[in-house]
Amino acid sequence: MEIQNLNQTLKKIKEENYAILHININNLEWAKFVLLATKEANLDIILGASPSAIKYMGGYKTVVNLVNGLIQDLEIKTNVILHLDHGNYNDCINAINAGFKSIMYDGSKEDFETNILNTKKIVNIAKKMDITVEAEVGRIGLDISKNKSLDIQKTNIEDAKKLANTGIDLLAVAIGNIHGQYESNWKGLDFELLDKLNQEIKIPLVLHGASGIKEDDIKKAIKLGIKKINFNTELQIANAKALNDFLKNNNFLENKNYNPRILYANSNQAIYKCTLDLLNKYGKKN
Repeated sequence: MEIQNLNQTLKKIKEENYAILHININNLEWAKFVLLATKEANLDIILGASPSAIKYMGGYKTVVNLVNGLIQDLEIKTNVILHLDHGNYNDCINAINAGFKSIMYDGSKEDFETNILNTKKIVNIAKKMDITVEAEVGRIGLDISKNKSLDIQKTNIEDAKKLANTGIDLLAVAIGNIHGQYESNWKGLDFELLDKLNQEIKIPLVLHGASGIKEDDIKKAIKLGIKKINFNTELQIANAKALNDFLKNNNFLENKNYNPRILYANSNQAIYKCTLDLLNKYGKKN
């Protein structure tokens, strides 16, 4: 096995009306323990890598080779999709050239016409190489402080239709969701808008920023057309809490606790457990 595109999984998703999980990876341990959880659950998975995470890990080729190596060494039998998350035009080209089989062009910060133009260019290149493409319309919010989120621009239905007609495979929608932590005064997902988008847009819809949304609301969103669900913050928090607990309860200079294999053991298990919990809640067994 090696990294796949989303075509086969998307066909199954549309026929059987469920969703696939997208888990962002940030290093070797992240990728390894997400894949181990995937193996336990016997589910297809999307490993998302943002441009900043790719840079942190060494580069596009490094990430492709890392994931392919883990698939083989861990003997993963289900489909693993390595997906560029929130890439600009150049990021998408770099990912394609390195061997990514699935990409997201995020033109949400561009004017709409530029978003359309660049999406068409990316689709034209990707389809020749059997690569699946996700795009975004509207703007998903960004949590920038304890009490404030910025830039939520809910998806316009007519704009969504135009972007869907570029030939993309999936469409990320802005329905009140944000990247980061949700505050207690968050107004929730706009299910009325999601329902309308699902009726008008005939391709799978994507929910970014799922970390922290209530389980019932995510399951309701799946019924209303969400077919790809992105998680990142939830795993980052679980990882940080586990590391903090270890450091609070252990002197890192004793018993070779400074050894990364010991220091990160609890964090790695937290990543595994969090992933497995999410897969069991929202995934579908093959």
